[in-house]
Parts: sequence; C-alpha cells; structure tokens
Amino acid sequence: MQDKSPSSLNIRDKLISKISAQGDKVRQLKSAKAAKVVIDSEVKVLLALKSEFKSVTGEEWQPGLQLAVSIAPGEQLSSKIVEQGDIVRKLKSEKGAKEIIDAEVKTLLALKAEYKTVTGVEWKPMSNKPEPVTPMADQDGKSEENEVDVLTSKITKQGNVVRKLKSSGGDKNLVDAEVKKLLELKTQYKKLTGTDFPTESSRTPNKKEKTAVAKKQAETPAHKDESQTGLKKQTRLGLEARKEENLADWYSQVLTKAELIEYYDVSGCYILRPWSYAIWEAIKNFMDPEIKKLGVQNCYFPLFVSRAMLEKEKTHIADFSPEVAWVTKSGDTDLSEPIAVRPTSETVMYPAYAKWVQSYRDLPIKLNQWNNVVRWEFKHPQPFLRTREFLWQEGHTAHAAFKEAEEEVYVILDLYARIYTDLLAIPVIKGRKTEKEKFAGGDFTTTVEAYVGASGRAIQGATSHHLGQNFSRMFEIMYEDPETQEKKYVYQNSWGITTRTIGVMIMIHADNQGLVLPPRVACFQVVIVPCGITASMKDIDRKALIGSCEELEATLKAAGIRVKGDYRDNYSPGWKFNHWELKGVPVRIEVGPKDIKEKQVVAVRRDTGEKLTLQRETAESDILQLLETIHHNMLDKATKELESHTVECRDWSDFCAQLEKRNIILAPFCGSIPCEDYIKQESAREESEPGAPSMGAKSLCTPFVQTTAIQSTDKCINPTCSNKPQSYTLFGRSY
Repeated sequence: MQDKSPSSLNIRDKLISKISAQGDKVRQLKSAKAAKVVIDSEVKVLLALKSEFKSVTGEEWQPGLQLAVSIAPGEQLSSKIVEQGDIVRKLKSEKGAKEIIDAEVKTLLALKAEYKTVTGVEWKPMSNKPEPVTPMADQDGKSEENEVDVLTSKITKQGNVVRKLKSSGGDKNLVDAEVKKLLELKTQYKKLTGTDFPTESSRTPNKKEKTAVAKKQAETPAHKDESQTGLKKQTRLGLEARKEENLADWYSQVLTKAELIEYYDVSGCYILRPWSYAIWEAIKNFMDPEIKKLGVQNCYFPLFVSRAMLEKEKTHIADFSPEVAWVTKSGDTDLSEPIAVRPTSETVMYPAYAKWVQSYRDLPIKLNQWNNVVRWEFKHPQPFLRTREFLWQEGHTAHAAFKEAEEEVYVILDLYARIYTDLLAIPVIKGRKTEKEKFAGGDFTTTVEAYVGASGRAIQGATSHHLGQNFSRMFEIMYEDPETQEKKYVYQNSWGITTRTIGVMIMIHADNQGLVLPPRVACFQVVIVPCGITASMKDIDRKALIGSCEELEATLKAAGIRVKGDYRDNYSPGWKFNHWELKGVPVRIEVGPKDIKEKQVVAVRRDTGEKLTLQRETAESDILQLLETIHHNMLDKATKELESHTVECRDWSDFCAQLEKRNIILAPFCGSIPCEDYIKQESAREESEPGAPSMGAKSLCTPFVQTTAIQSTDKCINPTCSNKPQSYTLFGRSY
C-alpha cells in the first residue's frame, strides 16, 4: 500500500501545497482589504515559491496541478493547519495589525473545526493519522440527510424572501421579522449538523440541487453576454453582525461596509474616506463661521514641541505624558534631544503668546487651529472613539478680564451643543467636570455628554476649559494695566471638538441595515434610482427615464439639496437600494416609467423605511420638508432613549443595580477626588467585558440644569463618605 503520510511528499508536492496555501492567503488578505504593504509582501513570497517550483521541476506552475502522492483528506487538512499556524505565529511575532491577525486566527479555527468534522477527533500538533470515523447505519444516515436537505431548502426559500423584501424596500418591521425566522432556521441547522449554515458560494449542493443545476446548465446557452440577458452585477452587501448581539463587530462592519474608513497598518490610525470626511467638513463649515463671529481667527502652529516646553507645566504634562509620542531619530542618527509630537497645543502656542502680548491693547488674542494631534493610547483602539491620531479644532484665547474669559467658555459650549443637536440629531447634557475629571492644569472644565444606548455608556462630546492664570504664569503671558501700570497675568481658555463626534453619531443612529445619516451632515441627502429598466425596453424609453431622473436631480440641486443620481447600468435597482441604505443616505427617490406617466416619484425614508408618493411638481418643497422631518424624528428618538436611561439614585446598592441596567445616574456627590476613586473602583464588575472602555462608574459632569435640589437629608452616594453633597452629579460607564 502506498505511504500517504505528509513526510513522504516529494519536493514537487510540497511546493504545490505551499503555493496553494500562499495563494489562499493572498486572496484572503485582498478580500479583507488589508494594507497594501502587507499584501505586497505576501505576493512576493508567492512569486518566490513559483520561481522555486520552476527551477526544481522545469515547468511553470499552474492552478490545478495534481500532487504526485495522494493525501487523505485529514492529512491534507493537517498540513493546511500547520501552515496556517505558522502564518498566525509570524504575524504575531511581527506585531501585525490586530484586524489581520484576527482574520488569520479565524481561518485557523475554521480549519481545525473542518478537521474534526472529517476525522471525528480534535486536531493536535504532530498527531498521527486519525482513525476513520465509523459511518452510521444507512437508515440513520438517510434520515439525517433528508432532514438536512429539508432544512437547507427552507433556509434557501426564507433567504429569498428576505432578499426580495430588502430589494423592494419593504417595511423595516416586516424585514426584521423575516430575518428572525431565517436566523431561527439557521440555528436549527447548526444544532442538527454541528456547523454553521454555509454561504451560497461554499455550500455543497444536495442531489436535487445538483440535478436542477445540471438541467439549467444544459438549457442555458454558453458564453451569453450579460447585456443580452439583462443580468446586473451582484456583490455581497449588508451587515452580518447585529448591533444588539455583537456591538464591536457590528461597529467595525458599519465603518468598512458603509465606506467610512479603511484600516491601516499602524494600530490606532485609520484612513478617513470621503464619506466620513464629509461629516467632519459639515461640522467645520458650521463651527468656523460661528467662532469667526466671536472674533476668533484661524492659524497653524507646528506639529512638534520641544521637551523643555512640553514639561514646563508639570500638572498639565503629567496627565498626557503616557500618551506622548517622541521622535528620537533622524535616519540612523539619534537626535541630540527628543522632540514630542503634540498631544495638544497649549505648550506649543503659549510661548508665542508671551511674545505677542505686551499691552492691554494686544488683548484679547483669539486663535483657533483645525489640525491633527497624536495621543499614543495603550487602551483598545476603536475608530473615531479612541484613536492614536485624530482631527480636531482647538481654540486658545487670552483675555485681560476673568469675566470676559468665563463668558466665552459657555458661549463655545453652547456651540458644541448645537453641533450635536442641530447637525447630528443627538441630545447632550451640558455640565461642569469634577475636580478629578477636569482638564489638567485648568481651573474648570465644561462639557457636553452624550449617551450610547447600544452599550449603555456615556461619551464625552466636546469640552470648553477655563485655564485661569495657570498657564499665563508658567509662560509669562503678561500685560501692563493701563491704570496702574502694574504687570498682570492674562486669563486663558482652550476648547475643542474632535472627529469622535462621527463615532458617537454612528453608535447612536446606525442600525442593523447600516449607517443612518442625519440629513444636515450627509454627503448626499438624496439618491435617485431609476427603476424598471429591462433588456427588452426600447432605447428611447430608457433615455426618457434617465432624462427624467437627471431633470429631477438638477431641480433638487438648484434648491440646495445634496443629491446624487445613480445611473450605473451594471447594478440592479435592488442592489442600489441596499447599497445606499447601507451608506445611510436619508432619502431614496425611485422613478420608474409608471411614475413618469403619473407625474410622481416614490420617496423612501432611511430612518423609518417609510415609502411616500410625492407629486413631481411639488417634489422639491416636499423633499426639503421631509429632510427636516427626518432630522427631528432622529433627534426625538435619541432624546427618548437618553431620558429613559437617566435615573436618580440616593442609595449605593441601587446605584450599582442601575449601572448594570445600562443607565446613567444622577446622584448626590460631595465632589472630592478620593470619593470619586472609591465610586469608580467599587462599582466595577469583577469580570469586565473584554475591550470595554471603563467598567466602573466615573463622573460625567455636574449638569447645569439640576432637576432635583440637594436636601438637608441627602448624603454623598459613596456609603463611606460623611461629607455634605454639593450637587447631583451624573455618573456612568464611559468611553
């Protein structure tokens, strides 16, 4: 009997196996949209293997080459598992991107699961050839096979129902109900077979399906042109993770499938694609004119800061020092002194302020930068929410009088609140940070806080700080008083909002169909999709339909609506519906031959899935009104969620119980830092959720609007504290 052990493979067979495995790896990296530098590196390995194959065998490598030695399925899988394990170990040793490592680990686990299915035993390193699995009696085998076939048929039919509903823009509740049925059927399949239901591309068809496919292929002429059959390009769309079941995977899929970001090979850094950058531009286009009305001017200061300047304000840098990135080399040469990459710009800008301010006439100074900063976070990075590099605006002002500086702090905070409510349709709570949570080196910090219902956590939206005279004393920013000629230190503010806003918007509004964009920040507020174009349609009718859509597009553009007509002929209308739904466009307009005849259009809302028939002659005003309605509906929905998860507590055990119910909590608080440390530590769960931002409750802010006044009988929420509470402070788990 021929020896079939992997050790007996000749060089040719080993090379064929290696080339096949490496080719699979390259294809997987490309499909996962890995970084170009990673793909290029693996392609080089593949080419080197092919070159080695040619030098050894004297023949060009071609797909489908047969091994000289036949290997049993279990042994083939064992070889693949060994090779995949090597790939994972190599990526980990090279500190590859987490997303790529996770993808390779999933492949490894899938191979091991397949090995167990084939051999009936767990795969072990250096394992011997497994004993073959004893087949079940024919009767049982046929019974199980029939049951699997029945379930497969049901799942296929239910999948078709779901796809049809989605492509036709069916009611969201109806779609969700049918999806639920589909998932239940797939759960039954997994219980019966021990494996997940395979996708269409990977599933092995049963006998009936094979017969049907063979019959269909016999009836279908070969090499028929797509344009002749009227077939449209089909690709995989939609989210596979659900928001309520796996928030992290869902969030990652929304980001990539809605084309908001592209992952990068430096952990914590991401490529902002036009779809997300348009949101940031909308925020900038609102904020910039508003601060200019206040006399603020834009400028730009360097990215780098010397160690001497950075460490001048000890309290300030102590808060940032773990996150500061340092440049230590130029080529192969060590720098004489390391240079920091700015985590924020106080220490970059204020030495210049000291030069510019001599007299009271030089005040106020009001400058703003739209720039990027780097904070080398060590916590689990999340795009937009916690990143190592982010975009923001940072305003820095200097004033002669405290009152003038203080007033500006609250004016800016109101602008930030408007960005959330008026642009992003997100309610926020305005308040003052506690001593523990205020900006390092500042007198006090004000904030707007939002609530993410999907995670039960709050998130800081933007901050406006009053720095007092702390930095002006450190950097000698003084002016001469016109009355006393005495040298006085200026009062300073700093304030900023970041691209974190985009992450907050996604977390709050997006759903299981994808992104849901508030109309005022959407790159396109309306997409027009021509419908009813068939292969048999006359060219004159097709041109008339497209022309009608283009005319509507021009009308809406003239009205100031950001609109796009999707006239691509290589995608079906159903595919386009799903595509733009995934990208979150607020309104989809459908125009077909019947609509032209009846002088109407069909509008579909992204936020509710509702279909509306609008008269063509009033479409412009109706759509403008519809966009406003959508904004207010999204804001109302988010406001109800915030209000329903904000509770008051005076008892510690109730406080901890409400925290586990994913609520944010208003509680009487004395304001002391040791007290806050106790609350955060004692409210944490024993086993924290992997990758969770903060398990214990931290103070979010003391709201400016106190819904309940402190009573004489109230005690600090910390059960060990005897201090008198100062106010009701908002606590919660937070990003």
